[in-house]
Amino acid sequence: MRYVRLFLLTVVLVSGVVHAAEAEPMPPHATFTLPSKALKEKRRINVYTPPGYGAAKGVRYPVLYMPDGGEQEDFPHVATTVDTAIRAGEMRPVILVGIENTERRRDMTGPTQVESDKEIAPRVGGSAAFRAFLRDELMPHVRRQYRVTDETAIIGESLAGLFIVETFFLQPGMFGTSIALSPSLWWNDDEWVRKAAERLQARPDLKATLYLASAGDDVASEAERMAEAFRQHAPKGLKWKYEPHPDLRHANIYRSLEVKVLKEAFAPATTKAVP
Repeated sequence: MRYVRLFLLTVVLVSGVVHAAEAEPMPPHATFTLPSKALKEKRRINVYTPPGYGAAKGVRYPVLYMPDGGEQEDFPHVATTVDTAIRAGEMRPVILVGIENTERRRDMTGPTQVESDKEIAPRVGGSAAFRAFLRDELMPHVRRQYRVTDETAIIGESLAGLFIVETFFLQPGMFGTSIALSPSLWWNDDEWVRKAAERLQARPDLKATLYLASAGDDVASEAERMAEAFRQHAPKGLKWKYEPHPDLRHANIYRSLEVKVLKEAFAPATTKAVP
């Protein structure tokens, strides 16, 4: 089990290096830095706006947020997917906001009592501060600077998927749609798997959308146990879907599924989204 977890983390790290070396093409976008009191540092932000944004002065758009959103991280392929789908009429126009990493494993993880978890980085357990940065600093800034609606979503994979699951349970109203691909549910001895049923039962009025996917080399029982908690205890107002993908791997699930899940999450008005 420990070997599998270290292997997955290594794959993600190596994958990031490959992305940086390739310098992937991406659609035009804006980049700015935002000082953060919550994180005590400046953060680099990349923002893609949909075709026609500049000319459509009165039109407002949903916002899709993404951790791992640097130009040398996952922003290029997600922005390209979004831009291509919008231009093809397969997805509603959205604004994409990518947050570049500084200390990824600090920001994406909550506190842990497991000593082996603490060995993955010099600092871990900073998800509350990163969430405060998103909620209290970045999202208000985006609302001030861009023409946005109240519709928000977040997408991420691996430790970013863990952060999305944690945020869904701790602050379910923060994002209307949460997309967690191959999330690292093993963190802190499967904390959010163990707490899922209790959290769901405590929020009978919850209205949100959650998509969860696992890969063939994930620890499959963790995602399946969480899905079972949703089957048993999901509130009526919660739209959720769990899809196991044994044919995919932790290293390729993001690129393999992003087209499908984003088209579903932002389906055109004439097309019924898959719940």
